[in-house]
Amino acid sequence: MTTAQEERTAADLKALAEQAGRDLEDASALEILQWAVATFGKRFCVTSSMEDAVVAHLASRAMPGVDVVFLDTGYHFEETIGTRDAVEAVMDVNVITLTPVQTVAEQDAEYGPKLHDRDPDLCCRLRKVEPLERGLKSYVAWATGLRRDESPTRANTPVVGWDEKRQKVKISPIARWTQDDVDAYVAEHGVLTNPLLMDGYASVGCAPCTRRVLEGEDARAGRWAGRGKTECGLHG
Repeated sequence: MTTAQEERTAADLKALAEQAGRDLEDASALEILQWAVATFGKRFCVTSSMEDAVVAHLASRAMPGVDVVFLDTGYHFEETIGTRDAVEAVMDVNVITLTPVQTVAEQDAEYGPKLHDRDPDLCCRLRKVEPLERGLKSYVAWATGLRRDESPTRANTPVVGWDEKRQKVKISPIARWTQDDVDAYVAEHGVLTNPLLMDGYASVGCAPCTRRVLEGEDARAGRWAGRGKTECGLHG
């Protein structure tokens, strides 16, 4: 038996996403996720970098046991892996860990060591973009923790939009939130956060390509600093 989502064409889903983006612009994050669950059911998932578990926590309120997809690049800080393990242990979610085709050692053997320094775009594609594309194949819609205030490149993030690259509905329920909103939600609900956020890191990615931010810098200034790169390819 095919589901309603499988019967919809990409054009139908794109139109649905764009209309929902307009209709839900002023909705709460929880209402946006409740719409996603009602619309897509089990073919909806959350992706998390384990910088914090805010969106995973919100989604678990809309759908207990929701799939939370995590990319283990092989380059994560120990604190990030620890956050993933803690989320899996204490939250009503189903954590799914995706890994690249090659281990770091196998990638080093083929491309040479420290590919992230020489060609960060290729490294991100091999260790993030391609694993996510494989991991999302069984889903129609995915949720992210993108916020408009994080950087100029994310300023126009819709709460619901169309992921042209993957032909999926992309939901950013906290797009309109500020860092103060995130902090307030974490405090109110006791949500797990990555310990590195308390150690000068405003955005947490792979260890070789992430540094602490300086006063006055935007939240993502510590990612690929000095490399002329602002996104890994997952979101642009």
